[in-house]
Amino acid sequence: MLLPTPTKTVMLIHGAWLTPLSWEAVRARYEARGFKVIAPAWPYLDHSVEELRSNLDPRFAKLNLEGIINHYDALIRALPEKPILIGHSFGGLIVQVLLDRGLGAAGVAVDPGPPFGVLAHPKAVWTSRHVFTAWNAWNRALTMSFDGFRAGFANTLPESEMRAAYDKYIVPTPGRIFFQAVLGIGSKITTPNPARPPLLLTAAEFDNTIPLPMVKKNAKKQAKSPSKTEFKMFPDRSHTLLLEEGWEEVADFILDWAVEATTAPVPVAVPQAAGIQAARLSAVS
Repeated sequence: MLLPTPTKTVMLIHGAWLTPLSWEAVRARYEARGFKVIAPAWPYLDHSVEELRSNLDPRFAKLNLEGIINHYDALIRALPEKPILIGHSFGGLIVQVLLDRGLGAAGVAVDPGPPFGVLAHPKAVWTSRHVFTAWNAWNRALTMSFDGFRAGFANTLPESEMRAAYDKYIVPTPGRIFFQAVLGIGSKITTPNPARPPLLLTAAEFDNTIPLPMVKKNAKKQAKSPSKTEFKMFPDRSHTLLLEEGWEEVADFILDWAVEATTAPVPVAVPQAAGIQAARLSAVS
């Protein structure tokens, strides 16, 4: 079992259709608690939302999943201390792969895309159908429509806030990464993996993009590793749970969990610890 790795650095990893701007409130909240917070963009996305919509770098369309993961891998290795990794959606999948490489002090996957081997829920298939049926999606950047955002991404956000949120945050994303995730190209992890740092997986009750049952299956897969693995469901929320009213509760819970995971003493009796982990995950079944 890995020893805890105390750290004051947090890396926030955004998901598809978004930029680091989506972390602005969370970042400020964590910085107010004394953490050094970094929120790097995916390659070619380090621009304003307006620029990305009107003048997107053509190389972005061909960006692949491994390229995104390796981008964060290099950034993490260059840091003076191991960071807490927190990723949302596709960023949650990226966090899981980075942890599988032994990177980070601990990780939180918020409404995460699943690693290879976790089957998609029918609701997720329906929500993402426009990605997999779009012409030449493998070779181009795709755009999420407002209707898609409204129904699949932010379905519990108040109607009066949806348009403003869409206009403020949503950008194109490369279509090929979705196919690669499904095919296991860059999305595979090893289970059990004794070198994997602690991991929390969270789900939103009414998430139509990464439905609750999918995250539960993901958590069961990750629980095969001896490292600390826990699951948390946030009620009455959708995929945009960190942009909705009550986001502070979510942000505080996941950081508190990560701090505890990186500082708590390791139990001496490993079999007993494994039993505790099984009990904690019993709510997943």
